[in-house]
Amino acid sequence: MAVRATVARFPIDSDALESSGLPWGLTLTPFAPKDEHGNSPVYGSEGHLLPRCENCWAYYNTYCEQEQWAWTCSLCGTLNGLSSQAIARYSLPQSCPETISSFIDLELPMEGYEEETMQARPVYVAAVDLSSSEEFLELIKSALLAALEALGPGSLFGLVTFSHKIGLYDVQGPVPVVKNVFIPPDMDGTLPIELEDIMPLLSFLAPVETCKDRIASALETLRPTNSWERTTAAGQGLDGVLLGGRGFGVAMEALFNYLSSEYGNTFALARVFAFLSGPPDYGAGQLDTRRYGEQYASKGEDADRALLPEQTPFYKDLAAVAVQAGVCVDIFAVTNEYTDLASLKFLSIESGGSLFLYSNTDDSTLPQDMYRMLSRPYAFNCVMRLRTSSEFKMGHSFGHFFPDPQYENVQHIICCDSYATYAYDFDFANTVGFSRHASEPPMMQIAFQYTVVVPPEELSNSSVSSASRNKHSLKRRLRIRTLQYVAARNINELYDSVDPEAVLSILVHKVILASLEQGVREGRMLLHDWLVILTAQYNEACKLVQYDHGSLSASDIDVSFSQCPQLQPLPRLVFALLRNPLLRFHEEGVHPDYRIYLQFLFSALEPSSLHRAVYPMLSSYANPDKQAYPRHSLSRAALITSGSPIFFLDAFTTLIVFYSSTADPSLPFPPPHDCLLRNTINKLKQERSITPRLIFIRGGHDDATAFESYLIEEQDVDGSGFASVMGFVSFLEEISQSVLEYMK
Repeated sequence: MAVRATVARFPIDSDALESSGLPWGLTLTPFAPKDEHGNSPVYGSEGHLLPRCENCWAYYNTYCEQEQWAWTCSLCGTLNGLSSQAIARYSLPQSCPETISSFIDLELPMEGYEEETMQARPVYVAAVDLSSSEEFLELIKSALLAALEALGPGSLFGLVTFSHKIGLYDVQGPVPVVKNVFIPPDMDGTLPIELEDIMPLLSFLAPVETCKDRIASALETLRPTNSWERTTAAGQGLDGVLLGGRGFGVAMEALFNYLSSEYGNTFALARVFAFLSGPPDYGAGQLDTRRYGEQYASKGEDADRALLPEQTPFYKDLAAVAVQAGVCVDIFAVTNEYTDLASLKFLSIESGGSLFLYSNTDDSTLPQDMYRMLSRPYAFNCVMRLRTSSEFKMGHSFGHFFPDPQYENVQHIICCDSYATYAYDFDFANTVGFSRHASEPPMMQIAFQYTVVVPPEELSNSSVSSASRNKHSLKRRLRIRTLQYVAARNINELYDSVDPEAVLSILVHKVILASLEQGVREGRMLLHDWLVILTAQYNEACKLVQYDHGSLSASDIDVSFSQCPQLQPLPRLVFALLRNPLLRFHEEGVHPDYRIYLQFLFSALEPSSLHRAVYPMLSSYANPDKQAYPRHSLSRAALITSGSPIFFLDAFTTLIVFYSSTADPSLPFPPPHDCLLRNTINKLKQERSITPRLIFIRGGHDDATAFESYLIEEQDVDGSGFASVMGFVSFLEEISQSVLEYMK
């Protein structure tokens, strides 16, 4: 459980927070195996016996003061009695995790369904779009073959197809059998028959270890529905226009209802992989893609604002059905046509799934992404709660979860892997703020309750009967982290404790929220104004501005934060974020689906990965085995002055190796497999939550635009909304001018 606060020393009161210009909050990666310092939790059992405060419900922790019969809550200061059982436990303090460490992970008893849990097996269902091309299906086949390799023994797998009909595959017999049901074309139509009546669920879900070859042969039979078949089903539309045949909405709804009957019995979590080659355009849940047309230009509407909200609540409502059925939905869209991910994304956001967008089948990393996603550990049915000491409170929470309908500040996450990150911002609960005495420091506690599937081999050592050896077991666990902070005594201490990557995370969440509610232009202005205010507050606080006879010039403003190293990365990060497709305009050629994909990706990344995605890392090599410089600014000048022949750019989703046109022809291209550069690339690929695309470019021979487009610091860009033709230097000049206006 990694936690990174925007400031390591908290502001002492709301005035200090206001005058600093900084966001106050944190990022949290609950299922990360270690904390941000690389420490593991102390593991234990009997989590249900952990004492809790009767006032604020916080858990007993190492910061609590304990007397013989009672303990004082470190968050709210309430004195709580101890049961005789707890007194006996704490008479041997070194035997209890909660008295040894403030970061613990305890096993909880599984309530109520002990026998059933032994049989709960992981369920995976692939839903494949047949209103597609041969190339699309070839890619999906290779992705699913990769997925089958990653699935552990005991997993169940189902294959369903959708177009103008739904196809269910039974692969447990000698020959794969498919049964189809037609989807009604009207907007409010439902299936005339339940999927359970077409094929019993347990015939549909096949054990992976015994049926892998049959599943592979079923995949080989997949063919795109040809156009005459679709035309006949859909009927000719108005004026002979062909109506589509991608009944995604009906297929998903029917599938969730189909699976829900065995939730908590056959399975504790089902994952649905939905493969789409275009927008749903048939039956209930069809989307009108005409809104991505020229009509907004003629109406004078803001296209960015028009294309970001969902056009129908259908998929948001469907996400609630998925959550109730214990289903996590991963959407893989392989298409360059407008698919309206703005409407579809809720299926993934609220069910804790992933959203991937690939613009074509040729260089898609889909098979690698599938394998990687299924190989890493994940927790499910998670509940998360953050508590604070009484002086401050949680403001907004950001991330892919759904809030508890009854309890405030409680979040549910259907599926959570070790990369998934959430963010919170804070506010003061009163005007007093934190005490200036060290005896009452700011406190915070994060409780994360989750379930993991323990494969059969890990149970063999424990006392399990031989009959259940081949069955999965569920373990419910409670992970708790209690943190103590200090309050900054002055503004300099506050500025010196800034974590610029955590600040970037909170900013990105706020900017995405502003874009969705008020449009991209508003998001850009929010970011720009924030940097202006921060720069002005910093100049005021550090008393850097000298008013000579009442006049002040832009050259008097310190826009590079020269007195504070912790703030120095921020102008560059804001500049890069304004240049990112996340905040570029529709008319600059940013596809609305790509923007939604970036919003989805960025709002789940932990801070250092987000930093990489927003401001790529450029390093240089003297040869493939020797690094020259670890970091350069993203400018052509940096390339020329370094004189290095090889450059390596890490932009998180893309890795580029660039050989300059003046490089010695004897240098091996591409770099050999056993060199330092390749080892660096392989290590980065291993650590990523997604598979980055790797591109090799030889300057003077190949088209270098992919590489040059990342050299943003001196690139002319139009349409920024503030000034055209702006590189980093002119951006800083523009900021200092705005600061001047603001301070007058």
